[in-house]
Amino acid sequence: MQISSKKDPAQLLNGLIARELPDGGGVEAWSALLRAHASLLRQMDGHLYAETGLGLGDFDVLAQLALAHGEMRMSELAEKALSSRSGMTRRIARLVDDGLVRRKKGGDDGRAVVVALTAKGVSRLTAIAPIHFRDIQALFVSQLDADELTVVERAMKKVELDCDFG
Repeated sequence: MQISSKKDPAQLLNGLIARELPDGGGVEAWSALLRAHASLLRQMDGHLYAETGLGLGDFDVLAQLALAHGEMRMSELAEKALSSRSGMTRRIARLVDDGLVRRKKGGDDGRAVVVALTAKGVSRLTAIAPIHFRDIQALFVSQLDADELTVVERAMKKVELDCDFG
């Protein structure tokens, strides 16, 4: 769709919003969610990296592997972690180089790639997890009361389930 030079782009956008969301419902909530998400990830990633040399995505990979009892298929890890498949491949290569995880063949035919935590990875996760959880407490949990946390959790779980296209 081409924007007419005769119309103010803000007016055009507001018209599209009014047409697609007649009651105006949710646009401000959606915008607030996106801004909060971006701000939290930026702050938490920056702080974790400054304190540990690992970013939030690296922590997420180590945590996902720990929650899976130490190993999982690369494809499943890419789905669960905060990374694209190509980004996951690069991240795993870096974590292998750092000695935090290892790759091995898996599956019946040996074609699947399994990523496993190493002892060094478990040790590093144990050291950085408290920093991450303190950030969750300071930047998110402490900003909301118990009822608000319950509402956020319930709403996000509902959206996740309703949006599961896989």
